[in-house]
Amino acid sequence: MTIFFRSLLYFLIFILLHACTSGGVAPVSNRNEIKDTPPNISKPSKNTENKKSKKRVKAPEKIVKNKNDCHVIAKGDTLYSIAWRYNYDYRQLANWNDIEPPYVIYLGNSICFKLNKEKSVKKIKSQPDKGEYLDKQQIKQNQAVQVDPNVGDNKSAEKLSSGKIKWFWPTRGKIVKSDSPTSKKGVDISGSSGQPVKAAAEGKIVYSGSGLVGYGKLIIIKHNDKFLSAYAYNSDLLVNEGDIVKAGQKISEMGQDQSGRNILHFEIRLNGNPINPLKYLPKNQG
Repeated sequence: MTIFFRSLLYFLIFILLHACTSGGVAPVSNRNEIKDTPPNISKPSKNTENKKSKKRVKAPEKIVKNKNDCHVIAKGDTLYSIAWRYNYDYRQLANWNDIEPPYVIYLGNSICFKLNKEKSVKKIKSQPDKGEYLDKQQIKQNQAVQVDPNVGDNKSAEKLSSGKIKWFWPTRGKIVKSDSPTSKKGVDISGSSGQPVKAAAEGKIVYSGSGLVGYGKLIIIKHNDKFLSAYAYNSDLLVNEGDIVKAGQKISEMGQDQSGRNILHFEIRLNGNPINPLKYLPKNQG
């Protein structure tokens, strides 16, 4: 009996020891749960996302014409309006593209912004000789867009190219600030709808239309070989290309800009470059 109880005691001790050693092991079900738990993946910061997105998607570049580009001539274009749009001197464009007076340009041809014979404007065989007038039938056949209004008027051209320009305010009103791209090239003068807009100096109308994006109905006046002035956002245009105007002569009526304000946008350009009109206009608007 003693041997039996001693064996039983050893057996119970063995069971107790086995239970203690196996108690710290995780059950099989818990192990599976741990394995099935998705890993903790930290999300990238906004800065990291922005950097990656910037690398993946390249922001579109601004469409800006440079000296290596060309402008395809469209209906309503003139050499003056093209030069104005891209901030060039019209004489420079004429020289680069082998265009002689009367500065006839043709639909579908290109005006390039550097001296390049390969990209120069192609001459049409039926184009008349220098100084010869084009009648309406010839213009229609050749698809000519514009003839320089100064052709055949050498006296007035000489008059415009000599003497100092005396500037006047084109209209009365308060100088206001605007965020439009055009506002940085001149001044915006507020007023009332239909308010008279006058020529700031004597000159010739070399553009009268609405073909320049961002300017609305626009008038460009040539004062001499160096100076041009422009009047934008008009409601009515009262002059035509080729008209000679005097300083203070009414040329249009004030209209509205893109934001609906009654405004005249006025610019002066010297050799194709925008300059501050306030440096040339009198201190008093009267």
